[in-house]
Amino acid sequence: MKKKILSAILAGMFAIGSFSISDAMSRAEISAIKVSKSGNFAYWEKNSPAKEKLVAYVKDVTDKKSKNFIPAEDRIAVFDMDGTFLCETAPYYFDHMLYIHRAVYDENFTPSKSDRDFAVALEKSLKNKNSNNKLGSSAPHQSAVFEGMTYPEFNSYVENFMKTPVEGLSNLKWGEAFYLPMVEVIKYLEKNDFKVYVVSGTDRQTVRVLLGDILGIPVNQIIGTDIKILAKNQGDKDGLDYTFVKDEDYLIRGEFVIKDLQMNKVSRIAEEIGKQPVLAFGNSSGDSSMINYTITDNKYKSAGFFVICDDVEREFGKTARAEKDVKLAEKNGWTPISMKNDWKTIYGDDVKVTK
Repeated sequence: MKKKILSAILAGMFAIGSFSISDAMSRAEISAIKVSKSGNFAYWEKNSPAKEKLVAYVKDVTDKKSKNFIPAEDRIAVFDMDGTFLCETAPYYFDHMLYIHRAVYDENFTPSKSDRDFAVALEKSLKNKNSNNKLGSSAPHQSAVFEGMTYPEFNSYVENFMKTPVEGLSNLKWGEAFYLPMVEVIKYLEKNDFKVYVVSGTDRQTVRVLLGDILGIPVNQIIGTDIKILAKNQGDKDGLDYTFVKDEDYLIRGEFVIKDLQMNKVSRIAEEIGKQPVLAFGNSSGDSSMINYTITDNKYKSAGFFVICDDVEREFGKTARAEKDVKLAEKNGWTPISMKNDWKTIYGDDVKVTK
C-alpha cells in the first residue's frame, strides 16, 4: 500500500517546470547540525546584526551573574514553522501543497466536489503567483480530504509526500526544505537550555511527522492547527457519549477544529505551555500576536525576531511584502532577520532557483 501511495504521489504531483533531485543535504545531515554554547554559526554572515543581537541576548540571560538571568525552566522559545524555518514560497505552504495533491492528483482517492474545486482554484491562484488568494479558509477542506484516515496511514502519506520535489528549487525535496540558519538557531538555543516549542498554523500531526527526527523537538512541544481525533467505531457520537473499548486499537482523523493563527497562537501557548515565552520567532502577520505576547509585560528580558522574505536570488522573495514586514518589525520592536543579508546560505549551495 505504501509503495502505491508513493508511486501515485511521484507520478501525479503537479509541476510547472522540471526538477532534478540529487543528494542535497539529507534529513540526517540537517539533524546532525551542531552549534556550540557560545554560538559558532556556520550558515550566518559573520557580522549579521540579527545573529549578534540573539547571541548577546542568550549570553546575558544565561549568565547567573546578570540581572537578566533566566532560570533554565523558564527559558521558553516559540517558533512559527512555515516561512520561519521551513520553505513556504515554492510555491506555498507544505500543508497546502499536500492538500492539492490529495484532492487533485491522487488517483487512489475521490474527494467531494467542493474539496476538489477549492483545490483546483487554489492551484490556479498559485500558478498565477497570487498566494494572497481570496478563496477563503482552506482549513476545513484540508481536514476533509484526510477524514477517516488512521494516524499510521496519515503519517505514511505525509512521509511519502516529503519525498517529492520542491517546485522551482533544484536538488530539494519537501522533507529537506529547512532554512539551515534557523536550524542552527534552534540547536543553539537548545544547547543553552532553552525549551523550544513549534507553534504553527499547519495541522499539528503534519508538523509532528515533518519535523520527526530532524530537529529533535518532542511531539508534546509541537502546537498546531487541530483536527478531531476519533475512535475507529465512534461515528457521529460525542466523546462524552462514547467509551473507547479495549480492542479498539487505533484512532482516525475527524473534522477541522481550530486554526492556529493570530490570537489563537497566544491562547494555545497559554493552554499548553502555561508560561509566557521569552523568545519568539515568526515571519508573517499571523505570528504578530505570538511575538507581541512574548515581549509584553514579561517578567524576564524577552525578544522577538522576524524573518524577512527579501531574497529574490536564492529563494522566491517578495520585495513589496519584505518592505512591509520590515516596517511591521520596527513598529513592534522586533528584530528583523534578512534572508538576503544575514544568511550565507538558505538550503545549501547545491540548491538553486530553476525558474
